[in-house]
Amino acid sequence: MASINTEKPAGKAEQNKKLAGSLKQKKQKIENLPVKEEKKQKKKVEEKVEKTEEKKPEIKEIKKIKKTEASVHVKNLSISTKVGASICKFIIKKKIGKAIQDLEEVSRLKKGVPMKGEYAHRKGKIMSGKYPVNASNAFITLLKSLQSNATQHDIEDPIISMAFANKGPKVYASRGRKKKRTHVKVVCSQKKEKVKSKKKEKIKQIN
Repeated sequence: MASINTEKPAGKAEQNKKLAGSLKQKKQKIENLPVKEEKKQKKKVEEKVEKTEEKKPEIKEIKKIKKTEASVHVKNLSISTKVGASICKFIIKKKIGKAIQDLEEVSRLKKGVPMKGEYAHRKGKIMSGKYPVNASNAFITLLKSLQSNATQHDIEDPIISMAFANKGPKVYASRGRKKKRTHVKVVCSQKKEKVKSKKKEKIKQIN
């Protein structure tokens, strides 16, 4: 005959008592650990922390180099090279805002660009000149991008220090017609403060 299990299944209360008793035993074991082992564990942890600190790379502060110049270079503009060169002479040694203002007046046919050749005389101090509307509009967009570059590099009072136009590649259209192409580069630099000469200071002191 097979033996029959007559033991009653343990209830939830008895199971909880057993768990509580096992947890107390574990706490007593941890409290009874020797002091030397605790010190060893602390040393191991400190050594690990020191190693991780040594491995961390030193982050160096990158100093931002302040630029004194900003430039814009555009290739294959659909304008005449002669007109581009004359506009470059017209805007050089001017502030960017003043140059844009003058070119806007040219596009409204209120101000002429001085040009060499057999052209009609225009109003103002110039002799012969023209009103290149398309070329002036192209230069206005170019100068606006130059102004944004100057503000990005924190250039104060930028002045157009260099501007030149070079002949681009030959482009042929239908029926043998040639299209005008010009490379333009404009550079602006920070306005230099005028340094008073020593001779003028001495003359002022004498007077």
